Amino acid sequence: MEPQLLHGVADSVATVVIHHPAKRNAMTAGMWRALPPLLDVLAADPGVRALVLTGEGGTFCAGADISSLQGSPDEAQRLAQRAEEALAAFPKPTLAAVRGHCVGGGAQLAAACDLRFAEEGALFGVTPAKLGLVYPAAATRRLVTLVGPATAKYLLFSGELIDTPRALRTGLVDEVLPEGELGKRVAEFTRVLVSRSQLTQAAAKEFADGRTDRDAHWADQARGSGDPAEGVTAFLQRRGPRFTWTVPGPGSA
Repeated sequence: MEPQLLHGVADSVATVVIHHPAKRNAMTAGMWRALPPLLDVLAADPGVRALVLTGEGGTFCAGADISSLQGSPDEAQRLAQRAEEALAAFPKPTLAAVRGHCVGGGAQLAAACDLRFAEEGALFGVTPAKLGLVYPAAATRRLVTLVGPATAKYLLFSGELIDTPRALRTGLVDEVLPEGELGKRVAEFTRVLVSRSQLTQAAAKEFADGRTDRDAHWADQARGSGDPAEGVTAFLQRRGPRFTWTVPGPGSA
């Protein structure tokens, strides 16, 4: 099978699989280009309430497939940056499910997700210093937000790999699971995500990512959504809530 991004939707969760096992799921130029339009399609699907990004088999993503990146290093980096920003802008919760190596462009994609769950034994590295590249400013800020300036500098200055205990301790990952338990935990947690209010999640995602000018917008959305009333009613009736607000499609305010 050619290197590609596989995807599917089940139980309101979209799963995108980085599939290039011959090179430990390294991202080719075509794969970098394919990710933003694929995310646009999944974002516009009202049946999608969360997204999981993972790799085929026992590796998340070993970075960029250098042999496929014809032209200048700058162009290769622009492709990766566009894909990263498209993932960061996805309007619904995103979760990276990491096994094995999560290095270079793979770490860049994982950091662009809202959450990262990893299997014991996974290794993480941010490696532009090994190639003489300048890591993008937005990606650097995102990494600093996750792990703090000291760990971000350690990763960027050295290009060294860190293990799951250190990744968990520094905030690079949110949960570490024993071998064989990652898929079960991701399925369990995404069931929780899709049961919650998309209104709450969408507003929280914007605020957590630094938007400071949308308080009035989200207050208006809440008043017109019916979600707060449904949440209170469901709580009083001791039943699960049935939230109805959905993320607006492309082009909506």
